[in-house]
Amino acid sequence: MAMREMGVGTKASGDVCRVCAGRTYVIERQGDQALARVCGCSENCSICGGRGHVLVEREGTFSQKVGPRRYEVMEPCGCTLRRRRVALYNEVRLPGVVAHASFDNYRAFNEAQDRGRGVAMHFGHQFVKGATSKGFILSGPVGTGKTHLLAATLGHLVIEMGVRARYVEISLLYATIRRGFQEGKSGGEIIGPLSEVEVLAIDELGKGRGSPFEMETLDELIARRYNAGRTTLFATNYSLEPERKARPGGPSGYRTTEDAKAVVKDTELLRERVGERIYSRLCEMCTFVELPKDTPDRRRTRQEMDSLHPPPTGMRSMGR
Repeated sequence: MAMREMGVGTKASGDVCRVCAGRTYVIERQGDQALARVCGCSENCSICGGRGHVLVEREGTFSQKVGPRRYEVMEPCGCTLRRRRVALYNEVRLPGVVAHASFDNYRAFNEAQDRGRGVAMHFGHQFVKGATSKGFILSGPVGTGKTHLLAATLGHLVIEMGVRARYVEISLLYATIRRGFQEGKSGGEIIGPLSEVEVLAIDELGKGRGSPFEMETLDELIARRYNAGRTTLFATNYSLEPERKARPGGPSGYRTTEDAKAVVKDTELLRERVGERIYSRLCEMCTFVELPKDTPDRRRTRQEMDSLHPPPTGMRSMGR
């Protein structure tokens, strides 16, 4: 039985592997990256015997006079597709900290987070290779699972559908380009592959000093993808609101300098961080999902729970 075209499949028979739970592949943290490998239970293929291809019977009509005829064609075996998709996943360059990320283990604390998960899942499951698809942008405080959802989405697209994808954290991209300048590379050489990949996820959008170099780099990357009709996903800590909301001051409208600074910090808008041109394109390229400012920080919540309920002596807490 050959592997399904839309996925890497599961073990058809026998006991479920304790390592991969029947998925035939494993994703794990190796250093600062999430990397995939074929599980040991599936390294030796019983279908093709290691040849990497199988004969499949098809039916087609080549002549109205002769009518339908059956014929055999050579196709890649499921093990070949699996190896290809594992290799594709390792090109995504997801952070090691989200190696575990999936839609199933995303924990929503409020309705907005549940909607964010729903938007990401719908995008992943309805994505059509080669078609122009609207992406999404997740906005919210730190630690609310935005990168988790990006990783879950890219993992599904790559492993289950064979989509070429990449992940990039924007400030690290700026740093990579700066190092490239010292090696004689142009920014375009580094941006080029990111412009052409089918799905790109840009994390921490709006982060940085806002220098001309950073703004020009971001504008070029988004412009290339926008003009080519390629799908881009985003996550940001800045609000997606189109403009600042009026906030009342103290008595007689008086507000201290510290109050004013706090208001500016609390209401920083993505529109102001990336500029009108990029923001306008984001409105066309993406579905907007904003998480409330009071959404719990998952990392802090986990740390506080660990402090209240420390593991038994001799056991290490395995954070996710």
